[in-house]
Amino acid sequence: MNVKPIIAAAAILLLGATQNPIMAQTQDNPFLKPYTAKYEIPPFSEIKTSDFIPAIKAGIEEMKQNIDNIIRNRATPDFDNTILPLENVSPILERVSSVFYTYDGALSTDEFAAMAEEAIPLLNQASNELNLNELLFQRIKSVYDNRDRQGMTDVQKRLTEKYYREFAEQGAALTPEKKAELVKINDELAALFIRFNKNLLTATNNFFVTVYDEADLAGLPESSKAIAAEEAKARGLDGLWVFTLHGPSRLPVLQYADNRGLREAIYKGYTTLASFGDTNNYPVIEQIVKLRAKKAKLMGFDTFAQMMTSRVMAKTPENAENLLLQVFEPAVERSREEVADMQAIVDSEGGDFKIAPWDYYYYAGKVKKQKYDIDENEVRQYFSLDNVLKGLFLAAERLYGIKMVEMPDAKGYMDQMTVYDVVDAKTGEHISVFMTDFFPRASKRQGAWMEQMQSAGLYGDGSMKRPIVYNVGNFTPPAGDTPALLTIDEVETTFHEFGHALQGMLTKAPYKSLAGTNVDRDYVELSSQFNEHFAFLPEMLREYAKHYKTGETIPDELIRKLNASSKFNQGFMTTELAGAALLDLAWGATDGEGVDVPSFEAAYAKKIGMPEEITFRYRSPYFKHIFGDDGYASGYYTYLWSQVLEADAWELFEKNGPFDAKTAASYKKNILESGDTEDAMVLFERFRGHKPDAHALLRLRGFEK
Repeated sequence: MNVKPIIAAAAILLLGATQNPIMAQTQDNPFLKPYTAKYEIPPFSEIKTSDFIPAIKAGIEEMKQNIDNIIRNRATPDFDNTILPLENVSPILERVSSVFYTYDGALSTDEFAAMAEEAIPLLNQASNELNLNELLFQRIKSVYDNRDRQGMTDVQKRLTEKYYREFAEQGAALTPEKKAELVKINDELAALFIRFNKNLLTATNNFFVTVYDEADLAGLPESSKAIAAEEAKARGLDGLWVFTLHGPSRLPVLQYADNRGLREAIYKGYTTLASFGDTNNYPVIEQIVKLRAKKAKLMGFDTFAQMMTSRVMAKTPENAENLLLQVFEPAVERSREEVADMQAIVDSEGGDFKIAPWDYYYYAGKVKKQKYDIDENEVRQYFSLDNVLKGLFLAAERLYGIKMVEMPDAKGYMDQMTVYDVVDAKTGEHISVFMTDFFPRASKRQGAWMEQMQSAGLYGDGSMKRPIVYNVGNFTPPAGDTPALLTIDEVETTFHEFGHALQGMLTKAPYKSLAGTNVDRDYVELSSQFNEHFAFLPEMLREYAKHYKTGETIPDELIRKLNASSKFNQGFMTTELAGAALLDLAWGATDGEGVDVPSFEAAYAKKIGMPEEITFRYRSPYFKHIFGDDGYASGYYTYLWSQVLEADAWELFEKNGPFDAKTAASYKKNILESGDTEDAMVLFERFRGHKPDAHALLRLRGFEK
C-alpha cells in the first residue's frame, strides 16, 4: 500500500491550517471561533462589518481543506466518512453566513450593502467549490448507490439521498465544460440578484408623499397620522406629514384615506416601484430570465419552471398551474361580486367614477362595515403587539407544551429585539432560542419572515445543538404614548411567521440538513398558514385581546363580527395571490428572448383574465420572492399548494376541537418535529389519514360548501 501521497497531503493540510494568513491576521474576528454565550447566541455587539469578508474567506479555506479530507480518505465511502462530514464542512462559514444573510435582509446599512457586493460572489464561489466537486460527488454517489448495503438507518438513507439529489441538481454530474458554464451563469445571477435587491431597497426608501393640509388626512386613524408626522419631522419637515411605501405607512392610506388622490399616489408609487430611472429593475429581470432558461437547458430541462418543480411535491409546472387555476377562477368570480358591492357604495355616495385598484381596500372596508358593522380601527385597540404575543405564546403552550421565557441579558442584533428561551413547559428543558424584530427601518427589506442563525442537529464536535430562530416583521410601530397596535392582517402575519418558527424550534430531526424548515418548498408553508387559524379563535381572543387603554376584554359581539367577516374579501386576496403565482410560473416557462417586462406582464394578465381592479400581489420589478434570489422562483405557487394542506389539516382540528390533545400531539409529531426525515406526503397522510383534499381550500375560502 502506497501511503506517501496521503501523508504528504495531510502535511500540506496541517501546514495550511496552522499558517493560514487570514486566520493569523484576524484573531479577534468573532466568527473565527465558537461562540461562548449561552446557547451560542452570536456576539452581535462584537461583530463589525469588516469582520465578514475575512471570515468568509477563512471559511472557504476551511471548507476546501475539509473537502480534501473527505476526498483523500482511502476508506470505502460510507455515511460516517463522507455524508456526515458534509454536515459540518465549515463551522466558520456556517457561523458567518447565517449572520450575513440575517443582516442582508434586516440590517442592510449602506456600509453592509457595499460589503455584500463583495461577499455574495464569494459565498457563491463557496457553493460552487462544494457542489461542483467531481471527486466529492463520486464519493457521495458511491454511498448513495450502496445505501441499502451499508447498514444505514432510514433517516441516514434519506440524508444520503438528499445530498445525492441536491448535488446532481446543482450540476455535479455535468461535464467540466458545462460545469464551467454553470459557474459563469451562477456568478452572473448572483450579481443580478444583488442589483435587483439594491434597486428595490433604494427605490422603496426614495419614494415618499408629503401632505401639507391636514384636511387631506381625513379618514386616517390617529396612529397613522402620528407616524406620518414623526416621519416628516425626521426629514426636517415639522408640521407636515410624510407617507412612505413601508407597509405601516402605505396600507392605512389605501384602507382609510378619504382623499382619493392620496390613495392613488401611494398605490401608483408602490406598483411602479423600481420601474424607472437608476433603480429600474426591468433590464435586470430580462437578464435573470434569460440566464435561468439557459441554466435549465444546461441541466437537461426544457424550462426553468420544469427544473424547479421537479424537486418538490408538485413535480411539474402543469400540476402547480392546474391547482392554481382551480382556485383562481372561482376567486375571480367572487372578486366580481366584491367589486359590484363596492361600486354600489360609490354610486350611492354620488361618486362619478368606476372602482380602480387604489379604491379596492378603501371601499372593501366600507362594504365590510356595511355588511358586518365592523370597524378595523376599533378592532386594533385590542391588538397591542404585547397582547398578541401573549396570545401567540399561550396557544403554543396549550397545543405543544412549550413556554417562552424572556432572556433579559441576551441581546439580538438590534436593541429593540426580544430574546426568549423556549423551554418544555413541564420539565423546563431547553428547546430553542427565539428572537423577534418587528418594526420597519430603512435598512430592512419589506415583508415578514422566519429564519435561523443556528440549526438543530448533530455538529462536528459530536454535540446535538438546539436551534436559534427569529421572526422579522414590518408592523405598525408605537407612536407617542400609543403602543404598537396591529391590524388584523398584522395579527395574522404574526401567527403565520411563528408557525414557521415552531417548525424550526420543535424539530427532532437528528441532522441539520433534515431539520426544521429544510423541507420541500411547497410543504414549508403548511405549518405557517395552519398556525394562522388560532389567531381569531373566540377562546383565544378572550384570553389575549385586551383594550390597550382600559384592559377590557374584547366584547363577544366584536368577536362574532370578526369571525362572521373571516371569509370577506377572499376573492380579492386569492385572486392577487394566485395571479402572482401564475405570473411566476409564466416567467419560468419563457426563454426570455425578446421579452419586454411590462408587456409580458400585461399580456399574461389578459390571458388569465386578471380583473382590471386587481393587480398581481407583487408586480415583477418588486417581486423579491422570485427575482431577489432563487428561493421562490417558479415556486410562489407553494403558498396556495400549502394552503390546500393546511385547510385539510384544519378541518380535522375543527372536527376534534382546536385544542384536542391527541390531534395536537399527532400534528406536532408528524408535521412540526419530523422535518425532512420522511417524504412530506407520507407525513401528511399519516397525520390526516388521507391524501390532501383540494376542495378543503375552496370550502375554507367560502367558494364552495
